[in-house]
Amino acid sequence: MQFSNQNKAYLFAISAVLLWSTIASAFKITLEYIDYIQLLLLASIFSSIALFLILMIQGKIYLLKQLQRKDLLQSALLGFLNPFLYYLVLLKAYTLLKAQEAGTLNYIWPITLVLLSIPLLKQKINWISIVAIFTSFFGIMIISTEGKIASLGFREPVGVFLAVISSVFWALYWIYNVKDRRDEIVKLFVNFVFGTIFILIVVLLFSDIRNIQLPGIWGSLYIGLFEMGITYLLWLKALKFSINTAKVSNLVYISPFISLIIIRNVVGEQILVSTIVGLVFIISGIIIQQFSSGKKS
Repeated sequence: MQFSNQNKAYLFAISAVLLWSTIASAFKITLEYIDYIQLLLLASIFSSIALFLILMIQGKIYLLKQLQRKDLLQSALLGFLNPFLYYLVLLKAYTLLKAQEAGTLNYIWPITLVLLSIPLLKQKINWISIVAIFTSFFGIMIISTEGKIASLGFREPVGVFLAVISSVFWALYWIYNVKDRRDEIVKLFVNFVFGTIFILIVVLLFSDIRNIQLPGIWGSLYIGLFEMGITYLLWLKALKFSINTAKVSNLVYISPFISLIIIRNVVGEQILVSTIVGLVFIISGIIIQQFSSGKKS
């Protein structure tokens, strides 16, 4: 049976969404065996190797030789934002929060992107976007206080702050990455090479790589391949084959709900009602914002 391009797009998109849905659980389990800085170093190394192999398979190694000094400087900046700064902050949040909390709060980045687009891209904000921002922010408050909004009883305020601030680094990475017109896999590989160098410096200064346990290595390999490396390629393939990017992009919204199911069954966390309600508000805010963007278009 011949698959149409749109069916291929759905296949690649669903594969990416399912893999991304496992990452919150993978983070939490792996962090039981390895320091979060060490995890990031190993995952970045594995991801860089995977991306290099993809470049070889696609016959794009020659593009690396064409990189100029300005390209390397740009990759150094992007690599500092992601994987270095973004994952360093996010993984620290995972050490402080429940997987359901850190994983769900991480989905706030599209709203953060809107806020940063105002000063950086000179975009104007309308009343629908304001409603979207407050809707998602209310969701953050529900999750952060475990439903105790009236008393503002934050269980782990530092962890919440780190999870939310990580979305700022990801949104900044996204904005500057879109302006970079180089081949997607090439720039991702070079970004990760620089990011890995930055992470290695931090590990040498603040960690002891000799204490790494074998389950931590396997977990880092999984995260490096399916959070940072191969899954990104699957998503690019989905966007390439899709007739309309919205047809596959909307599938991302099911990821956090699948993630909660996996967290419940694999990590063993009791999923709080406040997490589900807060997630609904966050996703609702993102959908309202997309409606606003579509209306302007």
